[in-house]
Amino acid sequence: MYYELYIDVLFLINFMMDSLLLLTVNQMLKCSTTHGRIYLGGALGAGLTCGVIAIPMPAIIKFVTFHAVINTIMIKAGLRIKGKKQFFKAFGLLYIASFLFGGILQALRPYVRIGSLFFAAAVGSYYLIKGIWKFLIGQKELQKKICEITLYTSAGEQKVKALIDTGNGLKDSVSKEPVSVVDKALAKSILTEEDIKNGFRYIPYRTVGRESIMPVFRIRKMCVHLEEDRWVENPVLGVCEECVSEQEEYQMILNPDILGGI
Repeated sequence: MYYELYIDVLFLINFMMDSLLLLTVNQMLKCSTTHGRIYLGGALGAGLTCGVIAIPMPAIIKFVTFHAVINTIMIKAGLRIKGKKQFFKAFGLLYIASFLFGGILQALRPYVRIGSLFFAAAVGSYYLIKGIWKFLIGQKELQKKICEITLYTSAGEQKVKALIDTGNGLKDSVSKEPVSVVDKALAKSILTEEDIKNGFRYIPYRTVGRESIMPVFRIRKMCVHLEEDRWVENPVLGVCEECVSEQEEYQMILNPDILGGI
């Protein structure tokens, strides 16, 4: 059985896919490279692939060349990889990205009948993988900022999840102390009737396109559980009208100034 291959089409397809793979790995590793270098790596990979296909050689040599030599040249040329650890990480991510691209394009295969649609599907797959990666990184960074806090109030002790938000610069207008924010449900669970009778103070605050006032109150103390426990005496808490987390991942927004501005 014979297959007829057009070397220019083969080069173009491999150049596009290799470049997209290198762009994906670069998105994951944040290498100090340029788009020009990435496209150079894609062109080298495509050119070498065409050469290996065109030149007769034993199957085992072709296999090793495809999966070791060409990929190594692509990574070295396109991503400016330095050090063995970063190289092996890039090598592994290149194969993971290849499997992801292959899976997406295989799923789209029944709907892709002509070449132009294939190119569009490949580029769309890149942006899909890029979006998924950004989402996963965002979730990872968010989890790093979420910590556990024990609140000590007149109602007893309560453990809650809190987001350390560097954008929260809210301060008590009277004492000039930093204010952390809790949602209504948490406030109700840590306040007693006596606390409610004593009332709250109100401070002004501003959000995007809105100005309002927020009730604030003090509790006895709280312990922020980081690598080392951080104790805060008589912290000021503000009550938010809305949920502080739509997914209920945390119930409190911690003002980093309480911890020295971390």
